Amino acid sequence: MSQHLALITKTQSLIAAGDIVGAESALAELADTEGDGALMVVLDQLPPKDVLAVIREFDTSKESVVNLVITPEQFARAVVIEKRYKDLSHTHLRGMVNSVIFREDADPLAFLNALAAIEGGAEALANYFAEKWSRIEAFARTGRFDAVDDDGEILSESDLMASAYARPVIDHDEVADQDWMELAWLMRYECPDLFTEMLLVLRAKVRAFESGRPEFEDDEDEDRNKVETSETDFGRVTTVVLDSDDESAI
Repeated sequence: MSQHLALITKTQSLIAAGDIVGAESALAELADTEGDGALMVVLDQLPPKDVLAVIREFDTSKESVVNLVITPEQFARAVVIEKRYKDLSHTHLRGMVNSVIFREDADPLAFLNALAAIEGGAEALANYFAEKWSRIEAFARTGRFDAVDDDGEILSESDLMASAYARPVIDHDEVADQDWMELAWLMRYECPDLFTEMLLVLRAKVRAFESGRPEFEDDEDEDRNKVETSETDFGRVTTVVLDSDDESAI
């Protein structure tokens, strides 16, 4: 780690200043000069909040070397704290998840298993699917994403558990879009326990929303850790996530 101490300090300083592009460039330069292995070592030393600050600012117009080499475990540690950003549309979350899990030569199941193994993984995925809730419910009930099946009906929790290991109604190839349908398909048929847990969390979030209850109204610590993201779209500044329990790894 000592040989990369200066880079870690520089990267964290750039992130704290809101210069995410500069931080990513510094990490990319390390990969260019010392290889992807060196970058992976540095990513392991950076706090998850700093890794998250870089990978959530994905840009579809170019590939990010960090998104290309981040391991499933590193990714999971970062994704589970994404909820600290007040991004109610979850646009950055969906783009980040898609760009990493479906990157070339990646094993999506390795990332899903890493999320299943960490506290908060199912909640992060529930946030990912938040805008597709009724379609996910239709998929859980019928095995299809067809709009005609989107009638608002949901399986009881016991029926959902009983159907966890049902055979696919549609083939993987039919939904291989590297987006939410493919991710839902992989979760239901390759990681059914994670799919079930995610959907139960998602239902709870929907009930809280429909009742007018803020998602984290009873969690003051969560609220303090949220970060305003109205200025975080491409080309603008992302404020670093501050967390006294997750400071520098140095």
